[in-house]
Amino acid sequence: MDNFSNLVDSSEMELVDIRTIKVDKSLPKPERIKEFVRQVKNPYRFKCDEMIIAIEFTPTGRTLDESILDIMGR
Repeated sequence: MDNFSNLVDSSEMELVDIRTIKVDKSLPKPERIKEFVRQVKNPYRFKCDEMIIAIEFTPTGRTLDESILDIMGR
């Protein structure tokens, strides 16, 4: 395949780049959250530049803090 876009899942091409999201900071926190979710469309899967970010949660899994500490070498 010559065209790179043929290699990329079309759903990935539709992901919102969070760098384009603008939220009015003067809004109350619940309204800011609603506005962010409205713009990002899927808060569990989005882009930041060319990187795809996928967020998952498990009820008994490790915490975000634990994962970050492991990445940093504790």
